[in-house]
Amino acid sequence: MAEKKQQTLKQQASSQSKVLVGEVVSDKMDKTVVVKISRTLKHPVFGKVIQQIKKYKAHDQENSAGIGDVVEIVECRPLSKTKHMVLNRIVAKRA
Repeated sequence: MAEKKQQTLKQQASSQSKVLVGEVVSDKMDKTVVVKISRTLKHPVFGKVIQQIKKYKAHDQENSAGIGDVVEIVECRPLSKTKHMVLNRIVAKRA
């Protein structure tokens, strides 16, 4: 049953959904991971390259991702007040 629910969540993510790759910073919650997405951009006035960080909570049905893993998350329907992403796959495990 849990596998069926996970598959339906992934199917809801269409080709227009956001797909982000980031690092897991917390896995202490049950079936939830916090993923840090960082991007670099040039400051519009000063020209200095800065790093912008945003954290997303993602649904992890099997609790398979751990701290330091690089994961891919996909946007889906709201699952809770702050959780609207689902774990798609683990790109790299922490060594």
